[in-house]
Amino acid sequence: MTTRNVGVIGLGAMGVGIARTLRRNGFNVHVCDVRPGVADAFAREGGVAGADPAALAAACDTLVSVVVNAAQTEAVLFGEGGAAAAMRPGSTFIMCSTVDPNWSIALEAKLEAAGIHYIDAPISGGAAKAAAGQMTMMTSAKPAAYAAAGAVLDGMAGKVYRLGDKAGAGSKVKIINQLLAGVHIAAAAEAMALGLREGVDAAAIYEVITHSAGNSWMFENRMAHVLAGDFTPLSAVDIFVKDLGLVLDTARASKFPLPLAATAHQMFMQASTAGFANEDDSAVIKIFPGITLPAKKEAP
Repeated sequence: MTTRNVGVIGLGAMGVGIARTLRRNGFNVHVCDVRPGVADAFAREGGVAGADPAALAAACDTLVSVVVNAAQTEAVLFGEGGAAAAMRPGSTFIMCSTVDPNWSIALEAKLEAAGIHYIDAPISGGAAKAAAGQMTMMTSAKPAAYAAAGAVLDGMAGKVYRLGDKAGAGSKVKIINQLLAGVHIAAAAEAMALGLREGVDAAAIYEVITHSAGNSWMFENRMAHVLAGDFTPLSAVDIFVKDLGLVLDTARASKFPLPLAATAHQMFMQASTAGFANEDDSAVIKIFPGITLPAKKEAP
């Protein structure tokens, strides 16, 4: 039987939405975050704040990790105040980060040796869909892990894809998604930049393309940020430096060519080193010379 006590580690843009969705769906949600005061703020909404991942592990049989990368996940599990030593045999660790699939496979084996279930479960959809309970999860795990925590997955997301009976497949599919996402953002920025260079009004470009065959979800979403002149990071440039790097590493291992992904990666690298690393990923448009971007619209 799945416990109703669930721990969520990492209350960033996606993590806080996941925690709220789980609460809305009847789970008792314990949370922690490295930033002071963040967990306490969630506790005021009706959750339970924990000091660290170990505290959550002591109170919950299912932990959901929503941190940035593999290094942070390692710290969540095995660092000071880490969850692994406090997790009871038969409990489940759900890993939602975008990581190297081989790293995820190795983590499953390491946790299994301690009697802990593991679900490889990268997520997609952004903060709004996480908050609405409509995000997508690309999961793979052993049947016992699904049996233990399948209800938690269903309580977090609108679509939960079960892609294999062991770790790895979930992360591989997420990497394919990130290949497309990164290339689409880079292509959208290139198209908008060309339009601006040619003197076309930015709003007109956006209106026409979003009602034409050249549109993409990323053009519609990210170029709205450019139109508003607002590069507040919802997903930062450096996220795609990391994620497209993982894409290329995965392909390189089997000598598989990815020319579009490689070019997009270089574009995000250029944006990062130009000083836009922590801006919204749509700031990749700032690498193009000779264009004037729309000014930020002031709030009324």
